[in-house]
Amino acid sequence: MQERELIAILRGITLSEADAVVAQLIEAGFTKIEIPLNSPEPLKTIAHLQRKFGEQSMFGAGTVLNVDEVKAVADTGAKLIVSPNTNLEVIRTTKTLGLHSYPGVVTPSECFSALEAGADGLKFFPASVVGPGGLAAMLAVLPEGVKTYAVGGASASNFAEWMAAGATGFGLGSALYKPGRSAEDVGRIAQEMVRAYDRAR
Repeated sequence: MQERELIAILRGITLSEADAVVAQLIEAGFTKIEIPLNSPEPLKTIAHLQRKFGEQSMFGAGTVLNVDEVKAVADTGAKLIVSPNTNLEVIRTTKTLGLHSYPGVVTPSECFSALEAGADGLKFFPASVVGPGGLAAMLAVLPEGVKTYAVGGASASNFAEWMAAGATGFGLGSALYKPGRSAEDVGRIAQEMVRAYDRAR
């Protein structure tokens, strides 16, 4: 399956609905899926999804704020650690445990600190505050080839604008999934997002 830099953020998802939603996301072409730790029973859900779909997608946690949470996610077998902030201990522990680190950044200082600590990619959050122009300005000084993700304000309607500014990919939350949305609706939206991403790329 083609690799796309799209991270599905399933904030608030329950274990009982996870299988149907994730199956739709994988079918649409998503290969990175995060369950924020402020969701119901997040570690139980992550462990289950890792066992069932781990060969088809990379799973992990979002809203990871401390080292203990990194270790708890690692114990599930999942590989993805996403944070809303730049916590150097979280990044270093993530990498020490062999996981992928995507910390949240807004400023050039946070970007460089995160990369020096070993981050695999930078999550520009909230992207609506940074804007494509802000991202383009920061990319002028950041190392070439760094992976950048717009999260919080990115959707299929503006993928092209963000990618023209240099964004590698996107984290997609409520535009894609919110509690109560059916798996079929999530699948339809996911397919639209994949098509928009492919066109923009």
